[in-house]
Amino acid sequence: METATVLRSSFATCIRPSNRTTSSGSLAFATVSNKQGFLSFSHPRVGHKSVSFRSHKKRNAIKASSSSDQAGPSARIAPLQLESPIGQFLSQILASHPHLLPAAVEQQLEQLQTDREAQEQNEEPSAATTDIVLYKRIAEVKANERREALEEILYALVVQKFVDANVSLTPSVTPTPPTGPTHDDKLELLHSPEALEMIQNHLALILGNRGGDMSSIAEISKLRVGQVYAASVMYGYFLKRVDQRFQLEKTTKILPEGISDVQQRVSEDDQVPPTHPEVTSWAEAPSSGGFGQAFKPSRLRSYVMSFDAESLQRYATIRSKEAVRIIEKHTEALFGKPEIVITPEGTVDSSKDEVIKISFGGLRRLVLEAVTFGSFLWDVESYVDSRYHFVAN
Repeated sequence: METATVLRSSFATCIRPSNRTTSSGSLAFATVSNKQGFLSFSHPRVGHKSVSFRSHKKRNAIKASSSSDQAGPSARIAPLQLESPIGQFLSQILASHPHLLPAAVEQQLEQLQTDREAQEQNEEPSAATTDIVLYKRIAEVKANERREALEEILYALVVQKFVDANVSLTPSVTPTPPTGPTHDDKLELLHSPEALEMIQNHLALILGNRGGDMSSIAEISKLRVGQVYAASVMYGYFLKRVDQRFQLEKTTKILPEGISDVQQRVSEDDQVPPTHPEVTSWAEAPSSGGFGQAFKPSRLRSYVMSFDAESLQRYATIRSKEAVRIIEKHTEALFGKPEIVITPEGTVDSSKDEVIKISFGGLRRLVLEAVTFGSFLWDVESYVDSRYHFVAN
């Protein structure tokens, strides 16, 4: 099965073909370091879309305006600040009357559809060349405006899902992230039991044997935490997509034979690599653990492993450019734009890489949030596409 290393961006990761598989053909969601010293993720192929964390001008932030909120009216409920007129309008609704957001979104999607149809009906001028160039330029500007508005509609709907679940998104990642309740239980309840088993495996892969020591503080590269976060969003998107199909087949009792056996034995071939230098260096204690845990038995994982290579690639593909850009923008809004310097030898100068202090409990919470964000992104992408088609077939 072909896999891909995901996420090339300011955070120095990339999507590129890879032929790495385990001897059992199992999925491997593991981190690797390439020869330039970049941290990447070996992950089911996510199309041909690269994820980059670009810089964006920031205008109107999504803010909470409830006077009863201890954080005050300026408290942000999402890290990304929306820029388009539609985005700013939805920001105000999210802050004041979030229950009205679906109706507002429906109205905005109807207007986008009307604008798109009107543009398609306009005939290209057949006169002077300058008129044709101007016409195409105007059409391109309008299309870009619709695309930006669509992205921010999707983002606002994802944020609303967190608001409805009474779960706060992390507003930003600072050198010393605040401590406090993580509300992991609320995030876990947003997933099916089968998906949660896969998420626990994903967390074990990242935290290793330190999973039980949530209070320990580690100094970790902010760049690499950002990479883990973005990859976990993409994993959550993939996971929700396959879980949706799994739940349907379970309900209709057409699951492949043997999938219902939750006591299946996990072979040694299903173990992830025994160590990983980047993660063990986070706590500067290579002997305290790392990526040395086997995957726990999981019905959903067995179900995914029953896919052929073509089906697996299709389900692991992020379907729209808009969803990819949302991951880019949200991650950069959360972690900031890193200073990446390439030396004349072609290596990365990490001397300006910011180091943050974070507990393993905080890291666990960030990963859970990211997976949930990806799951919600799949939901809202499907919902919006049913009303304003934009996902490529």
